[in-house]
Amino acid sequence: MLQYITNTDTNVSVAEQVRGVIAGGCRWVQIRMKDASDEEISAVVSEIKPLCLETETFLILNDRVELAKTLDVGGVHLGKTDMLPSKARTILGPAAVIGVTANTFDDIAAVRGLDVDYIGMGPYADTHTKRNLAPILGLEGIRALDLRMREEEINLAHVAVGGIREEDVVPLMETGINGLAVSGAIAFAPDIKAATERFIELLKPFMRTESE
Repeated sequence: MLQYITNTDTNVSVAEQVRGVIAGGCRWVQIRMKDASDEEISAVVSEIKPLCLETETFLILNDRVELAKTLDVGGVHLGKTDMLPSKARTILGPAAVIGVTANTFDDIAAVRGLDVDYIGMGPYADTHTKRNLAPILGLEGIRALDLRMREEEINLAHVAVGGIREEDVVPLMETGINGLAVSGAIAFAPDIKAATERFIELLKPFMRTESE
């Protein structure tokens, strides 16, 4: 499972990034435009939503819960200082996907009883995509959180996020996580489509079939 998080620090427009990753096989996109207005985000979503529908690409927004409802996208990803997941669920309804960020097991334990769909564990490594970065987890930190979730029988999908490069895919997936959320390694690649294809190819051995 690969989620692409859009990046506003590159010269490539968000819409072009989305077109590139979809062409490369990614089918889960998070629109992250922290400093953009609702109008700017709406314009991007209006441009890319038809392609997402055509290719069955799942589209979510970062943080903007009310806007996600207005634009009728698949859900939101919420950081630790964003809206409470319970309030977001009330606004978006039962069908929306809600993801949350976790840096510690306490973060995970705090949402175990809430109606959330997945956890983004991070940051895995140093990343310029986010400001005010939480403590870096590294491979062992991700592995420890995955193990603790298993021990505590917390059965929520969880993906690693933050500074992930191609060479990190296999060791990270071997920790037991369900997928990866990638931004800079794709956004700053000379060929976004090709970079996405490489990530997808590396993830293939870890993809479960519907019968598993």
